[in-house]
Amino acid sequence: MNEPDPTAPRRRGRDRSGAGRPKLPEQKPFRQPQMSYEPTRVLSDDHVEAIHLASLRVLSDHGIDFLEADARAMLPKDGVRIDGARVRFDPAFVMETIRTCPSQITLHSRNPGHSLQVGGRAMAFGSVASPPNFVELDGTRHAGTRDNFRDLLRLTQMFNIVHFVAGYPVEPVDLHSSIRHLETTLDMLTMTDKPIHCYSLGRQRNIDVLEMVRIARGRTQEQIDDEPSVFTIINSSSPLRLDIPMLQGIMEYSKHGQLVIITPFTLAGAMAPVTLAGALSLQNAEALAGMVFTQVVRPGAPVAYGGFTSNVDMQSGAPAFGTPEYMRTAMAGGQLARRYGVPYRSSNVCAANALDAQAAYESVFSLWGAVQGGVNFLMHGAGWMEGGLHASLAKFVLDCDLMAMVAEYLEPIVVDAETLAHEAIGEVGPGGHFFGVQHTQDRFRTAFYKPLISDWRNFESWAEAGSPTADRRARELAEAFLAEYQAPEMDSAVRAELEDFTRRRVAEGGVKTDF
Repeated sequence: MNEPDPTAPRRRGRDRSGAGRPKLPEQKPFRQPQMSYEPTRVLSDDHVEAIHLASLRVLSDHGIDFLEADARAMLPKDGVRIDGARVRFDPAFVMETIRTCPSQITLHSRNPGHSLQVGGRAMAFGSVASPPNFVELDGTRHAGTRDNFRDLLRLTQMFNIVHFVAGYPVEPVDLHSSIRHLETTLDMLTMTDKPIHCYSLGRQRNIDVLEMVRIARGRTQEQIDDEPSVFTIINSSSPLRLDIPMLQGIMEYSKHGQLVIITPFTLAGAMAPVTLAGALSLQNAEALAGMVFTQVVRPGAPVAYGGFTSNVDMQSGAPAFGTPEYMRTAMAGGQLARRYGVPYRSSNVCAANALDAQAAYESVFSLWGAVQGGVNFLMHGAGWMEGGLHASLAKFVLDCDLMAMVAEYLEPIVVDAETLAHEAIGEVGPGGHFFGVQHTQDRFRTAFYKPLISDWRNFESWAEAGSPTADRRARELAEAFLAEYQAPEMDSAVRAELEDFTRRRVAEGGVKTDF
């Protein structure tokens, strides 16, 4: 029996004429926001330098475990001391080696119109990635499935403010882990035409995904090696450990010139010191170690600095997000990335269990910390809930509204003869209004941001409409966007080659697992 085409619009078992569905709101075209303000300096220059020097001292005195023997064997004898798995770096070697890290990168997509600039003042916002669970629009929570995964891909493609697929928007646990990367990459490459992510969970998975991206882009391997076309997140196992799959991911992707984002997972009070300065020092040490290794593998290999330092609830031990501590470390992480001249990754995260006020305000705080930190690459931009334990379609829509508002906020104020409106002010005069003047009539459709969710009607009109709430509106819009999804075009021969590669690798068993 043939599986339904995942690239087709999602059917709901009801009339698809549009009756009863809200009209899709207008979106601005796909475009990367630009940081038009100076990033917030939460640390003084002296404090940035103090954290930098403390990090170098951590790497020199304490070192970091490299658990992959092949990775240790690639390290030079000069500037590095190896004792078993422990690697200690001389500060001068660290600074000399990272000099080859590029400051800006083009991340290529199979649709050239969706290729991204990573670095400088450019920002890119991604989908949620990696939650094991999914919450349906009716509130039911369960383990993620491929159908849920595909619905989140549909929203990723539909929203112009989402610039890349950050990973599995939810873990499709109904796909066996030996072949999951193959089936999901096929879905990502056919259901979207935006840049994608590969999990570094063993060398072969990296190789398979890179080959699938090469096919989708119609390039030779030599061309792909010079055109970053997929990215991976390398999480150090804090404190002070890079494990085998992560190091293999760096070796494979840095060798082939793909974007590697080094992101320590440092939770203050648990896997990092309880003080923010200490947590940032550890984050920075681990990030530097990973950055150094990318350049050992291939000088000039694309790399970004990831900040993911938050705190835990000291009563329960649960991770907390969208906290004042998270905001400050997000901004500090940007300062440290700029200290080394590399792109900066941060995240839009929250710890809320339901789509409520907590989900909104924690995400606003996280997003604000990242943006004011000068983020270039925003992971988990849309759909993250419960500290990363579940993904939500409704939260995806809410976050898209937040990110679109941020993009509008970043637009510079235009000041010229037309916008100063001298003639219009004279036309209206004292005590009048500007609704009817030509200056307003020429601009009223595009003058202001049009929210996806906010309801600006007065109380009486709002009540007559059934007293709609933000969470209800988000669910309705998620349903409407899913119903209107259209798959991006793909050459039939390219698609056939992708499907043939996937079938062959699945038939071979994918990647061997222990279950």
